[in-house]
Amino acid sequence: MVRVDLNSDLGETVDGVPTADDAAMFAVITSANIACGFHAGDTATMVASCTRARETGVALGAHVSYDDPAGFGRRDVDIDPERLRTDVTTQLVALDRAARRAGTRIRYVKPHGALYNRIVTDTEQADAVADAVRIFDPTLPMLGLPDSAIAVASAAHGLAFRAEAFVDRAYLADGSLVPRSAPGAVLIDAERVAERAVALVHEGTVLAIDGTPIRVRVDSLCVHGDTPGAVDMAVAVREALTAAGVTLEAFA
Repeated sequence: MVRVDLNSDLGETVDGVPTADDAAMFAVITSANIACGFHAGDTATMVASCTRARETGVALGAHVSYDDPAGFGRRDVDIDPERLRTDVTTQLVALDRAARRAGTRIRYVKPHGALYNRIVTDTEQADAVADAVRIFDPTLPMLGLPDSAIAVASAAHGLAFRAEAFVDRAYLADGSLVPRSAPGAVLIDAERVAERAVALVHEGTVLAIDGTPIRVRVDSLCVHGDTPGAVDMAVAVREALTAAGVTLEAFA
């Protein structure tokens, strides 16, 4: 039986205003990456998100970020590895407290935005992130791009690593994501996204923006909560995968 996780970035309120339809997304996905206050979200949002995760049976992930609320965590930051280690730990502690209040717990970690992309290649920052997670809880898996610096760092620190693919983001031929500032970086056609999801799971392939076929290992598929039409896309992906004989199940 083929199984895959379906995740989304949620709890991303800005000044108390949601950037996604969290209630609707929680009903569709199997894992939720919750903002930990550094790029979005706050204590109230974290507690509410953790409560929704518990009530819906969705696995709870820590969506750690650079300390960059003004840029929504999507601006690259040159940061001392020790400071990054501390920042990641601070976010894990904050979400852990919220999870405990809600009667649940963190099950995995997924870096956000610019940090996610930076640790595809930056070995120092990748090591800092993995080390912070190891110190906090070495049983937490790391979710990220396959064949990346964070995958290597996770293994070096004894963390399980789970490979993620994006159904609503375009890829470059080297397997990295097209920068959001580039045309065509974000996909919003629900039918096309659903077709990509099935190909990713059944064939392990996705076409890069230049048409190059890329081999991708997939444990989890992501639909960004703030992508236009995100809920419709997530529903289309879930329905297409189910019709293709795939069981949706949290990896953690």
